[in-house]
Amino acid sequence: MPFFSPWVTNSDRKAVMDALHSTFLTDGPKLRQFESDFAKFTGTRYAIGVSNATSALFLSLKACGIGKGDEVILPDLTFVATANAVVHTGATPVFTDVDKEEMNISINSIKNNITKKTKVILPVHFAGRACNMKEIIKIAKSNNLMVIEDCAHAIGATSQKKHVGTFGDAGCFSFYPTKNITTVEGGMIITNSKKIAEYVNMARNHGITKSLIQRYTHGKPWDYDVVESGYNFRLDEIRSSLGISQLKRIRKLNFMRKKAHDYYNSKLSKIKGVITPVSSRVDHNAYHLYIIRIEKEYGINRDELFRRLLERGISTSVHYKPLHQFTVFRKFKNHTDNLKNTIALYSEMISLPFYPNITRNEQDIVIKGIQESSS
Repeated sequence: MPFFSPWVTNSDRKAVMDALHSTFLTDGPKLRQFESDFAKFTGTRYAIGVSNATSALFLSLKACGIGKGDEVILPDLTFVATANAVVHTGATPVFTDVDKEEMNISINSIKNNITKKTKVILPVHFAGRACNMKEIIKIAKSNNLMVIEDCAHAIGATSQKKHVGTFGDAGCFSFYPTKNITTVEGGMIITNSKKIAEYVNMARNHGITKSLIQRYTHGKPWDYDVVESGYNFRLDEIRSSLGISQLKRIRKLNFMRKKAHDYYNSKLSKIKGVITPVSSRVDHNAYHLYIIRIEKEYGINRDELFRRLLERGISTSVHYKPLHQFTVFRKFKNHTDNLKNTIALYSEMISLPFYPNITRNEQDIVIKGIQESSS
């Protein structure tokens, strides 16, 4: 039983092969189409494809002028890329506690961590559940702060009938193989800000003022300017073609995830000591991960459950080790005084095998393994 199994169809493969016959293999018409399709899907003005979600976060922060001396509030419970993007700008990540039930960033903890140096709130829509954006935007406005949403888990998630990523100044998405749609590697920034979009378009392409198509279809291809020492964070035509193909069935993929999520919930909620994911308040959950919590009543701890399931050939994981526990982030320990929920969750959480085309039989194998592990 794998933890995750990517679903690549014959249509996906054909799209990739067709792209290989193009004159432009990067920064071309397929990227523009993927950006247009993604903007339409999320209901935003601009969508800019980049190499991955880490570069999306980094460029969004740079577009907002974040740098040395600034502080960025983010949850302690997230993948290291969220904090790495902040560190690479020269700013300081401020690790913030999460709500124990929904596992999203705690509103009270955000308020408690705001200082004169705070410039950005960076919420992560954890496991596909939207954060409480209404309160986060209210806090941001009252403190003159910017908001950049980490939507790596949340393609298709909405709140208040708006797609995540459209509440703040920018939203950043991941198309890593385990995500709800994949381009193998890749990311997307969405924004309604012309200023942010123009900066990202320029900075992702070495700081050059013209795209590849513009250079080779109008005037002299070498006649461009470089206005900033930018980055090579472009998204190529092959991955864009795969993204276009996968995005066409995102609603189906997320619906299949919901069915698998609900089936797990219906069976596992009956096991003493197992806490299943809470029902989300969002209009549509993206159902990116399925995470249970193991309490003392279960009979064994999380690590022992991991071992026993692995002995049965069932792969599981943990999302995530709290950021403040990594060596590289220990220098920011002055901001980790009150992270009781992330610390508690880390000892209890386990992520189960979960993907759109997981079968009932496969889920039953996992459920049986959990049922029998504590006996």
